[in-house]
Amino acid sequence: MQNNALILEDLKYIWHPCTQMHDHLEKIPLIPIERANGMYLYDFDGNKYLDCISSWWVNIFGHSHPYINQKLKEQIDKLEHIIFAGFTHKPIIELSSRLINLLDSKLSKCFYADNGSSAIEVALKMAYASCVYQGKKGNKFLSLENAYHGETIGALSVGDVGIYKEVYEPILLQTLKVKEPKGEDFEESLSSLREIIKSHKDEIVAFILEPLIQCAGNMNMYSANFVYEATKLCQENGIYVIFDEIAVGFGRTGSMFAYEQCGVVPDFLCLSKGISGGYLPLSVVVVGEEIYNLFYAPYEEHRAFLHSHSYTGNALACACANAVLDLFSKEDVITNNKKTSEYIWESMQELRRFSFVKNMRICGMVFAFDLEGFDNVRKGLEVFNAGLKRGLLLRPLGNTIYLMPPYIITKEQISHIANTLKEILSTFA
Repeated sequence: MQNNALILEDLKYIWHPCTQMHDHLEKIPLIPIERANGMYLYDFDGNKYLDCISSWWVNIFGHSHPYINQKLKEQIDKLEHIIFAGFTHKPIIELSSRLINLLDSKLSKCFYADNGSSAIEVALKMAYASCVYQGKKGNKFLSLENAYHGETIGALSVGDVGIYKEVYEPILLQTLKVKEPKGEDFEESLSSLREIIKSHKDEIVAFILEPLIQCAGNMNMYSANFVYEATKLCQENGIYVIFDEIAVGFGRTGSMFAYEQCGVVPDFLCLSKGISGGYLPLSVVVVGEEIYNLFYAPYEEHRAFLHSHSYTGNALACACANAVLDLFSKEDVITNNKKTSEYIWESMQELRRFSFVKNMRICGMVFAFDLEGFDNVRKGLEVFNAGLKRGLLLRPLGNTIYLMPPYIITKEQISHIANTLKEILSTFA
């Protein structure tokens, strides 16, 4: 079978990310994908898999979307890429204008990178340099316990998921951790934040958080009121606020951007993942005029923000991103997502019959629950493998099972996922 031949060839040459390669020999077989369309992935042996997680949370309008395909094909015959230092092009000018017009007026300048972790690095460096140029002496960053912001050195430093960062602790940046909020219970977190600011105010450069959902932190969902109170507290004390909306932006939490539900505006807004519909790497950090002007000076003053990527501002990625924004404007995606989210919630209620299903929750187009009571057992991995055998692509976070589907998912597909999960979980009872 062609799948098996491709797996052997892959394992001979390739080291895959975010996985233990030893598992691929036994517990988690690789799946070569030949093509993808809409909600489905198709392997070389004719099997299909319903994508419940938007690939790596990026394909918000599904795979091989005809409109995004069309716009990408139109662009590729005009301009594929140019150096973005000293040059520009129409797709990125259009994209930047559209993004700024979608955002609060306090956010007015776009700085591009090419993936989520890079956007975090940009924001951290930019925040630190902004402090330096104002004569501030802070050199620490503040973040939430249980946070994840990427896997480059700076991003790892402000994260708190041990499996990613433990071995690298000696080389990471100095950080302070605030107790993470849980749902509407956030007074302890705010108290923790107040105490840290009281003790370390002059040392802190910025506070970084994912508004509403700590995604790789086992889909911990928490109150917009915490985001509001924490942001106000930091900004009133001269501490910058960075919102990591890499996973939660572009309609994922029920609004175009998660900050809109929180009543505050960050100093730095990091966007990626869904921005290009899953087609090509692209990220952006959006800031206001005050921060931009700190770096705006004659060359001799050496205050330019010297951070660059070879593929920054890629024209093909920007064409896809403009197509994504077209789809948002043409199809009333946010309203439709709210209806879809309600149906997902209703359809999953029967899973409560299983005593080991705990903490069922939803925020926009993210649904999750936890499997509890299975000591030292990778039940999430069992769900993953059982799902694949039944044609579902689920990729649990430990024993947290979640759905983060493309926005094009239908009621029939949601019902199928719910019924398949019931079938899988019934084998655990």
